[in-house]
This record gives sequence, C-alpha cells and structure tokens, in this order.
Amino acid sequence: MKTIKIILIIISVLFLAFLATGLIVKETKYSAKVEIDKPITEVFNNFSKIDSIKNWIPEVQSVEVVKNNPGITGSIYNVVVINQEQEINLTEKIVAYVPNEKLTLFYDAENMLKKDDYLFTENNGKTTITLNANCQSDSFIMACMFPYFKSTFREQDQTYLNNFKDFIENK
Repeated sequence: MKTIKIILIIISVLFLAFLATGLIVKETKYSAKVEIDKPITEVFNNFSKIDSIKNWIPEVQSVEVVKNNPGITGSIYNVVVINQEQEINLTEKIVAYVPNEKLTLFYDAENMLKKDDYLFTENNGKTTITLNANCQSDSFIMACMFPYFKSTFREQDQTYLNNFKDFIENK
C-alpha cells in the first residue's frame, strides 16, 4: 500500500508540474537560420511567393487566397497541410512585408497560434534567412505542452529552411 501512495504522489507532482508549465511559460520562442548562395532579391522574391511554398514544405496540400492586398501586408490565405495522415486547416496572414528585409507571418492552426518573423540579410552575395518564431495556444493544455516540443518545432522549421535553400540553389 505504501508503494501505491508513493507512486500516486509522484504522478500528482508530475501532473502539477505539467500544469504549472502552462501558467509559467506563456509562449515558446526559438530561432533557426540558413545561408543561401544567392542574392537577396532572388531569395526574397522566391520565398515570399505563396504559390511556391509547396516546393520546400512538402506537407502543404493547397493554398487558397482569402484576401490579397496590393501592398502584401494584410493578405490572408487558407492553407491545408497533411501531418501524420491528418488534414490540418490553417490561416496564414502576412503581418509585415519589407522587400528584401523582412517577412512576418501569423498562423492560426486550430489550437496553435504562431508568428514567424523572417529576417533577410546579404553578405558577399550570400543571403542569410533568420527565423524568430513564437508559439502560443488559446488552449491551456496545449500551452502546457508547447515548451516540451520546442526542439521539435525548431527542427521542423530548420528542415523547411534547408529545403528552401536546396530548392533555390538548385533552381
């Protein structure tokens, strides 16, 4: 009986620690970076074309324009992604667009709210894309889980940046 009490106490402490994560950590932040052997104009133009996203993010099944603003900022797209054989519908909004400098995207994917801030710099004809990402959730349980998946999120975004590098350099 004493062993059962100890196990229940350990499980209770772990569960409370898990719930405390959602109270303490309100957002999960990380960054990723890639250097591309192409000029900044070519890199930015190809990166900012919404219809070519399928070339480096293979999970994207379709992209539908909801609102297309002439100045790009404020444009909204519905994106369908297949992840682990499950269809996920998300909304992508362009929050900031500064040609050859910055592209900020906001995603609303069911219980995940994500802001991707891409910064573009050029040095000696090579372009560096730096991603600063911020994930939050409007679901408390999901917010508790995000900090534990930070490395997974970072690896996935790094893979997408590497895929883009391969795509643009072999184009």
